[in-house]
Amino acid sequence: MKRFPKVMGVVLTAAMLLAGCGGAKKEAAPPAGNTTTPAPTTQAKAWAPEKPVTMIVPYSAGGSTDVLARVVEKVWSKYVNQPLTVVNKPGASGWEGRDSVAKAKADGYTMFMGYGSGEDLIAPQLRTATFDPIKDFTPISLLSAHSVLFVVPAESPYKSMQELMAAAKTKPINAALSGVGNLMDISVRALAKAAGAEITGVPFAGGGPATTAMVGNQVDIGPGHPSELMPHVKGGRLRILATATPERDPSLPDVPTLKELGINFTNPGSLKGVAMPKGTPAEIVKFYEDTFKKISEDPDFKKGMADAFQPVIYKNSAEFGTLIKSTFDNYTQMIKDLNITVK
Repeated sequence: MKRFPKVMGVVLTAAMLLAGCGGAKKEAAPPAGNTTTPAPTTQAKAWAPEKPVTMIVPYSAGGSTDVLARVVEKVWSKYVNQPLTVVNKPGASGWEGRDSVAKAKADGYTMFMGYGSGEDLIAPQLRTATFDPIKDFTPISLLSAHSVLFVVPAESPYKSMQELMAAAKTKPINAALSGVGNLMDISVRALAKAAGAEITGVPFAGGGPATTAMVGNQVDIGPGHPSELMPHVKGGRLRILATATPERDPSLPDVPTLKELGINFTNPGSLKGVAMPKGTPAEIVKFYEDTFKKISEDPDFKKGMADAFQPVIYKNSAEFGTLIKSTFDNYTQMIKDLNITVK
């Protein structure tokens, strides 16, 4: 019995040591009044549209830009969960549609197809525009570039460009244009100057109406893009005389260049890309340039473009922006060299 207190002392000491050193540690209690719980770490959600997207085509239906937009529209739903609505908004030779996009909210829901055409790179250098073609837009993606062909109605007496230019030196010759101060306008002016001829431009509200005038034999000649003209060439309603590209168009290897015919004028064609209002956030630009990259690689898109005689040429936002600026500068020099003005 005398040993009991001694044994109990040993047991109590061991228990105290175990309580202090072994077993589960207790967290220190938070200071009184502090009930904040740390938020779990989550990755920011990538931007994507949450309502329908509008794509403005600043020309009438049927032109090469409209055709490109419709091919995009057909495959859009494969890559974007919200619908795409293509809206034709011609007027003021392509400026009305552009101006509406320049003034739209930079929220990812309004864009336009055709950025890089003459109305962006040429016309603002010839007359006062309601927008700045470089500062008021955010380049998204380049999708194509269209060569400029010169055609005549099937009933035309002119069988070659040389015959038509010879006639233009002795009598009035008129040409259908898709607008004033755009690529087609400057191409006709440059052709006439290079050939020493006189050609009067007749502007229409886009490539579609201009092509209709050519088919209807209302004009002597007209420039246009392959997607607008080739159905009528194949149908025997139009004849191609030449292309303005520096080299022969690979899709039309039998068509001579103006340079081959002794006319010292070349034109790389019309850029066809997508743009949004200035200030469009980087995450929105990223979403759409990635989307258009996927679209440019889509088999159905490629087939639609081939059927429309439009090459697929993709460039991202940065690359497209650089190309826009350099092409703008090239046209500045061309306008100066040719002394082209718009009255």
